[in-house]
Amino acid sequence: MTATTANVTDLYPTRGTTEVTVPRQDPVVWGSPDTPGPIAAPDLQGFERDGFLAIDQLITPDEVAVYKRELDRLVADPAIRADERSIVEPKSKEIRSVFEVHKISDVFANLVRDERVVGRARQILGSDVYVHQSRINVKPGFGASGFYWHSDFETWHAEDGLPNMRTVSVSIALTENFATNGGLMIMPGSHRTFLGCAGATPEDNYKKSLQMQDAGTPSDEALTSMASEHGIRLFTGSAGSATWFDCNCMHGSGDNITPFPRSNVFIVFNSVENAAVEPFAAPVRRPEFIGARDFTPVK
Repeated sequence: MTATTANVTDLYPTRGTTEVTVPRQDPVVWGSPDTPGPIAAPDLQGFERDGFLAIDQLITPDEVAVYKRELDRLVADPAIRADERSIVEPKSKEIRSVFEVHKISDVFANLVRDERVVGRARQILGSDVYVHQSRINVKPGFGASGFYWHSDFETWHAEDGLPNMRTVSVSIALTENFATNGGLMIMPGSHRTFLGCAGATPEDNYKKSLQMQDAGTPSDEALTSMASEHGIRLFTGSAGSATWFDCNCMHGSGDNITPFPRSNVFIVFNSVENAAVEPFAAPVRRPEFIGARDFTPVK
């Protein structure tokens, strides 16, 4: 029998007693070929195939300077540090991430509304979109911890109640992304298979998972199989570059032990036709600053 949440069929079971794989049940690109937008047809086909799209320069150097100053201002603000939306490194106690930046900062709110950004999301998802999550990731040098391998959709489905794979993320670099400072890694093509993880979701799991993952972590055997099949792509690029990636891409990043920080702004767009319901595999919803319940379209 299929599990349902608020009369929505659970197409992607997870957090049960065993790890399971399910072929993707949803399109990758939801828009029709004639859907207008800034992504050229060959790039859209590449996104469909690989699950990601890398852009050498999404924003200009002058714009990078504006957003980097705003990031530095937020990280240095004691009120922001004390806010529950700020996550600190377990060891260094430096700020690792600040969530809901499009509501905290007018500067980042303007970035979300920029047609170069939201226009690509609408084109991929084939509808109006809202912000499911936004954050700045600082990843300071000298020991900032990485993000272990995971599918964002597995978490957003299990803990936030997103029914379908109709969500896309963009990571915009505000500092140079070297091959050595903990860059983003994606397994190309992994978005076509859903990996349901084993193990129940603890209550308030988000408090631990934002610093170090546990629930929703794939097994070594599954990761080895996926990496052998798909390979691993490491993303590098100058400040102002960006990577768009599908919600079900298996991805992660390593620790940053270099002196060079890797800072970016991360925005998650979800289709207004894929609004969150109750969690599919968690006892309670995560806070709204992590998984939005305001489905107002970005205009």
